[in-house]
Amino acid sequence: MIEYLNSLDGINEEQLDSGFFDGWPNPPSRANFYRILQNSTYIWLAVDSDSNKVVGFINAISDKVLTAYIPLLEVVPEYQKQGIGSALVDRMLEELKDYYMVDLLCDADLQGYYENRGMRVTTGMMKRNYNQQSGKTL
Repeated sequence: MIEYLNSLDGINEEQLDSGFFDGWPNPPSRANFYRILQNSTYIWLAVDSDSNKVVGFINAISDKVLTAYIPLLEVVPEYQKQGIGSALVDRMLEELKDYYMVDLLCDADLQGYYENRGMRVTTGMMKRNYNQQSGKTL
């Protein structure tokens, strides 16, 4: 059974499933992944109650006044196609419903997925420092 949580209360680094960031050439370490969650303004986690592992997450960064940005949505591969990602997105968008601007970037093949959740396709700009993909060092 999947349980949805909107905080890290009772969650430790060891509970983060090792299957996150599938396909990333230089993924964040488990410690950096936990820091990402800690430093996010909002998070939603999907926890498999049988294994007690976090198997999905979404995070948002916000000024808590006007804007929010959703940088990451991940579900480990063996849990995909079960509605977990949709449940995470729906919970996050509900939490952010009072903000004027909620943005995210995604690949073109995912735009329809987010349109089905009430978002609109737009244009944007980005910069990626792929040599920092595993995260900023302390």
